[in-house]
Amino acid sequence: MSYLLLIQEPLGQREARTPEEGRQAYARMTDFADRLRDQGLLQAAQSLQSLNHGSRVSRREGRISTLDGPFAEAKEMVGGFFWLNCQDREQALAIARECPAAEWATVEVRALGPCFAESRG
Repeated sequence: MSYLLLIQEPLGQREARTPEEGRQAYARMTDFADRLRDQGLLQAAQSLQSLNHGSRVSRREGRISTLDGPFAEAKEMVGGFFWLNCQDREQALAIARECPAAEWATVEVRALGPCFAESRG
């Protein structure tokens, strides 16, 4: 089954690190990704830039709105993701527990699937 580990970071955390601390954190994350890749579990992984570089697009009643970051109401941001191919949810949770980002962020585990509920009849 496919799962995403979404790294939910507190805002301002990256800016609070020294450049050396940032390099060390990034190195730990890339090493973690390399280990998952070597085990055949990793489909893709990527770090995301901060909300300062993001935009939000919505369309309501034919009107399109684009809002550039930073976003005042945000308290955290998705800082990156790991797309995994796991046997089951328990394996995905075990991998999330080993993720270095769990020390400074929240690692959200989400199964990939359709965005609608199958009817049960």
